[in-house]
Amino acid sequence: MFLFAGVGIASIRVKKDTTDDYLIAGRGMHPALAALSAVSTWNSGYMFIGAIGFTYLYGYNVIWLGIASTLGQFLAWWWLYKFIQEEGQRRNVRSLSSLVAEKAGAPEAKLAAVLSVLFLSIYAAAQLTSGGKALFAMMGWPVLLGILIGFVLVVAYCYAGGIRASIWTDAVQSCVMIIGSTILCWVALKEVGGFGGLNAGLESQDEVLTNFLPPDLMFGLSMWVFAFFLGGLAVAGQPQVVSRVMTLGSDKDRKQAMVWFFVWQTPFIALMTLVGLSSRVLFPKSDDFDPELGLPELAIETMPAIGVGMILASIFAATMSTADSQVLACTAAITDDIKPEWREDHKTTKKVTLVVAAFATAISVGGLYIPGGSSVFLLVVLAVYGLGSVFVPLLIIRWMGYKPDSTHSVVMMISGFSGVIIWSMLPSILGLKAVAGNDGIFPSVPGMGAAFAAHFIMNKIRTPDVSSLGRFSLPDKNKILTFAAIILIPIAGLEATYLAKGPDSSSTKALGGLGNYSIEGTYSYHEIGDDSTYVNDGETVDIIVNSDAAGSELDGKNIVGVRAILTYSDDETQQGIGCAIAQPAQDDDVYANLVHDMFEQSSPTLSGENVILEWHNSSIVNETVSDMTESEVRYMLDGLFGIGEHMLGITVNVNTGGGAGCQTTDEGEEIAYTIQLISLDYTVKKVA
Repeated sequence: MFLFAGVGIASIRVKKDTTDDYLIAGRGMHPALAALSAVSTWNSGYMFIGAIGFTYLYGYNVIWLGIASTLGQFLAWWWLYKFIQEEGQRRNVRSLSSLVAEKAGAPEAKLAAVLSVLFLSIYAAAQLTSGGKALFAMMGWPVLLGILIGFVLVVAYCYAGGIRASIWTDAVQSCVMIIGSTILCWVALKEVGGFGGLNAGLESQDEVLTNFLPPDLMFGLSMWVFAFFLGGLAVAGQPQVVSRVMTLGSDKDRKQAMVWFFVWQTPFIALMTLVGLSSRVLFPKSDDFDPELGLPELAIETMPAIGVGMILASIFAATMSTADSQVLACTAAITDDIKPEWREDHKTTKKVTLVVAAFATAISVGGLYIPGGSSVFLLVVLAVYGLGSVFVPLLIIRWMGYKPDSTHSVVMMISGFSGVIIWSMLPSILGLKAVAGNDGIFPSVPGMGAAFAAHFIMNKIRTPDVSSLGRFSLPDKNKILTFAAIILIPIAGLEATYLAKGPDSSSTKALGGLGNYSIEGTYSYHEIGDDSTYVNDGETVDIIVNSDAAGSELDGKNIVGVRAILTYSDDETQQGIGCAIAQPAQDDDVYANLVHDMFEQSSPTLSGENVILEWHNSSIVNETVSDMTESEVRYMLDGLFGIGEHMLGITVNVNTGGGAGCQTTDEGEEIAYTIQLISLDYTVKKVA
């Protein structure tokens, strides 16, 4: 955190005391810095939390989200960002809300700015809360303190260097994100047994998880994928990301930034996908496990303290990078559109930044004390899709050369945002099945669809003599039919394939729900070490063995523990005339300590006894349990560890007898040991 703050404050050395420099860095930012900043700002804490939860729940078919969304983002960078950059420079505008209006202060610009400020402030508040929770998990600090620290950091470097400070810190944060996710992915894959173990672990839970086609889609595969594509295209409607494009000086810079963006983001998405899949294998689905906690739980369970710190710092970095970007985007919207007379007043602009940051912090703090305050996450989702539906359709028709007046623009914005809200919330309010869920269509389709429908209707009613496609003419009927056939025929083929090959959730290996279950199990033992060693008094000898010693004997086994059996006899000797009446030889104290991965078990051990280290719930084996789900039962019994190194530490503390006239000799113990892995074969049956 001190590094991030230091980088941001360091930008004061190159800043200029102008509003242009404060909000768009004088349009002279290096393409690599702008791109890395966009990666960090666009992904935010969502990639560490929301995307992990989605991957955890749906397995391999999440690849459609990654591919379709990336294609949408590529189109935005290649097409809409070119238009945004050119228009921004030609008209000397610094906010997205200004781009969708003909002049500063127009009604549509004010509406766009108000929507931006409202929802970006809520989005920023959610980021501050996420950062506070990350610090709570990492340092044990109160969430409120974490929020206030985030507020101070954001204001400090934004107030000092504006968007330049934001971009500089974002670039550093982006590096932290990629390093942290790479380390965690490597550790996670090692824990699940590589790609083969990952696939086997997912398939053992549910065959649907290893199917690239999602089950039971209400509106078919095509619209489901298309929604992800539009969600990616919606990056052109996010003011906090668009502001990065506006800092670039030329079209060449934009192209270089585009390359940097995808070279950096694509592996990050792949890494997070593997982490999400691995978390499903290591933490099987149960009623009391939150899928969105998969990444933090994985880090805590598999990494040392310094690794956990890096992962949580990555989450904090992502949330802060988004929060500061949103605060500055709100500042630009206010000073350029809501109060354009403040446009060139640098001091007032910085005061606006402080007020916006305080407003976002107040929302974040208030959410801690309001029941259901976490529902701000829903508003964040609505903001992302809503802003995309508000801005992207207007940007597209303006690119085509259509010049909508204020009424036309306002109706399109209201239609787009209303489409998102109605599609997301109305069915639930009416007690109907949600249509914006993971088996329906995400709100980007109805939102942008409503905006475009409003455009064509308004054009037909108000300006029928003007082409709705701007500088392009409407094609004739034959061309329309040809174009429709080119689109619909592949879609029909795709939908036919989905109907024939798509999985049905009712046919999967679904686990039982809440009830009573009888568990029958048998333990087996597999030797991985057998030898002896001499341990001197007061010393500890560490013996390291590997599960590889058991060879193919472990194939397909459910390893749930390890045990060590120690045998020895006290070798104390006594000599002297007083030994007949002296204290007899005393047994030495022998301690065994077993360690595997994050697990450890120590205990004093008599000869012939064993010390056992388990990572399953042995108390329910050969018992009947009540009020549990089958997934909970299996979670308690599945051994997710055991492969790899195991360490046995043996410590001897000598106890001697003897007395006056009786010399005692006891330097330690010769101890024989056997180390065995424990496997459990079990069945679970539901009983009345």
